[in-house]
Amino acid sequence: MKRILIGICHYPDALQSAIYGLQEMLQMANSICVEQALGIEFESVIFDSTQLPTQDFSVILLPPSLHNHYYMNPKIELIDWLKTQHSQGSILASACAGAFILASTNTLLNRSVTTHWGLSDLFKQQFPDACLNINEILIDHGDVISAGGMMSWLDLGFELVTKYTSVGVMRQLGKRLVVDTAPREQRFYQQFNPSFSHADKGIIAVQQTMNVRFAEPLPIKWLAEQANLTERTLQRRFLKATGYNPNQYLQRLRVQKACDLLESTYYSFDWIANQVGYEDSNACRKVFIKTMGLTPREFRARFN
Repeated sequence: MKRILIGICHYPDALQSAIYGLQEMLQMANSICVEQALGIEFESVIFDSTQLPTQDFSVILLPPSLHNHYYMNPKIELIDWLKTQHSQGSILASACAGAFILASTNTLLNRSVTTHWGLSDLFKQQFPDACLNINEILIDHGDVISAGGMMSWLDLGFELVTKYTSVGVMRQLGKRLVVDTAPREQRFYQQFNPSFSHADKGIIAVQQTMNVRFAEPLPIKWLAEQANLTERTLQRRFLKATGYNPNQYLQRLRVQKACDLLESTYYSFDWIANQVGYEDSNACRKVFIKTMGLTPREFRARFN
């Protein structure tokens, strides 16, 4: 019997449902392994972050959290222990806010990482040199794995089951849990929530104008005039404050408005495209697919 020892870190404010859900998920995987006579067993150990175990784990899981009190400033004892485990061959894996603890170990080495899309700004502030990709639900580098949303611990569990058993076991586990195991991306679920807390009052005024008049043509020259800025200054300050240039911001804003209408109405996409500022619905459809990773029809089927 091949035993896979999985450590689940119970740090302060960690999500209880993820901690015990992962343990139970692996127990269910064990029953499928027995049925298929695979000779593989997952043994999961939940440990307190203040009482670090001495055994060597195959994988150490860092679950999501409801509050940022701990994961923003994890104890150095835990970080050093995780580094040691990783150097001895353990896979370090995070879900959602657990990525903050993972990034604190400096094991990413400029490799991409994901976390909840709503934590992206905070993550960039904390780890400005990290290669963050919030479009992905899960990124597996072999020795380091990260998963995105609050419920992405399920995706992480499925990934580990596949890694140590087979796709067939993972699919069977998904059926028992009644969870969709088809490939998906975090950008399917992202909402455009631009920041207004950057303190640049001129840019805030431009953002507010764009939020109200998003369906109108908004030339950069006209926006700059409203803010009493040159076009170059507007472009520079807008990018610094929001992370987008004005055209990208307007495009992303329009896509979000289209998402809202697809979720809440049954109007045709041609009508919706016109309402959010596109004369050509095909052009709007192309932008929508590029941004959301789904066609408008697929988006409506998933979320309406």
